[in-house]
Amino acid sequence: MLFYRAAVDLSRPTLNYVAGIIRRHRKAISSVWRRLNTAQQALLILIYLRKGETYNELASGFGVSVATAWRYVEETVALLRARAPKLDRALRNAARDGLHYLVLDGMLIPIDRVRADGPYYSAKHRMHGMNIQVIASPDGTIIWTSGSLPGSTHDLTAARIWAVLRALAQAGMLPLADKGYQGAEDPVATPYKGRNKPLSQKAANRSYARLRGPGERANAQLKGWRILRKLRCCPHKAGQLCKAIAVLQNYELTHG
Repeated sequence: MLFYRAAVDLSRPTLNYVAGIIRRHRKAISSVWRRLNTAQQALLILIYLRKGETYNELASGFGVSVATAWRYVEETVALLRARAPKLDRALRNAARDGLHYLVLDGMLIPIDRVRADGPYYSAKHRMHGMNIQVIASPDGTIIWTSGSLPGSTHDLTAARIWAVLRALAQAGMLPLADKGYQGAEDPVATPYKGRNKPLSQKAANRSYARLRGPGERANAQLKGWRILRKLRCCPHKAGQLCKAIAVLQNYELTHG
C-alpha cells in the first residue's frame, strides 16, 4: 500500500473544538486508553466528513482497524449532532438575533440505491436520495436541519411532518420558500407560479429571488462536505450527518 501527504481545508480551531468534545466525553465515560488520542480521532472524523474517505482509507491512514475507524466515526457524529439545536430553540435564537424572516429549502442527499428502491427515488431530481429540510438565515448561516425522509417525499409534505411551518408561525418568523411549498396552510412566502406571468409578477419574482439567494447558500455549504455528495451508508443516517456537519460548519465560519 502506498501513502502520501494530504490536506483538509478546515481550520485548527475546528480541530481543537472537536478534540475538546471528544476529550470531555472520554472523561465522562472514564475511558482509560484509546488507540488514537483525541486530536487524532478529531482529525479522522473531519477527514471522513469533509473528504468523504471510506473506512478502509481511514483505517489505513491512521493505523487502526476498519471496525475501530467505524466506531470512532459513529461516536463523534453522535456527539456533534447532540449539540445541534432543536427546532424551537433554533427559532428562538434567530428571533433573539433580530431576524425577521428565514429561508426554508429542501435538499436531496444522493444515496447508493438501485432502481427497485422506489421510496428513495426523487422524480424531481431523477435520482435516489433522502430529503432534508434546511432553515437558514438571510445571509446563508445554517439555523436548523431536519431528520431524513425518503427522496420521494415532497418538500411541503416533509415540512409538515417535521412541523416546520407551524413552528415558524408560532415564532413569528416569515419563511421564504420556493414554489414547492405553495399550498401551505401556515403563512409562507413563495414566488408566483405559471407561464406568461404579467410583468409585475416577474419583477416580484426577481426581487424575491434576490432575498432568497444568499440564504440558499446554506445547502451549498452542506454539500461542500463530500460525505453528503453520495451516501454509501444507511440512508437514514443522512439527517444525523447533516446535523453534525451543520454544527461544524457554523463553528468553522465563526472561529475558522
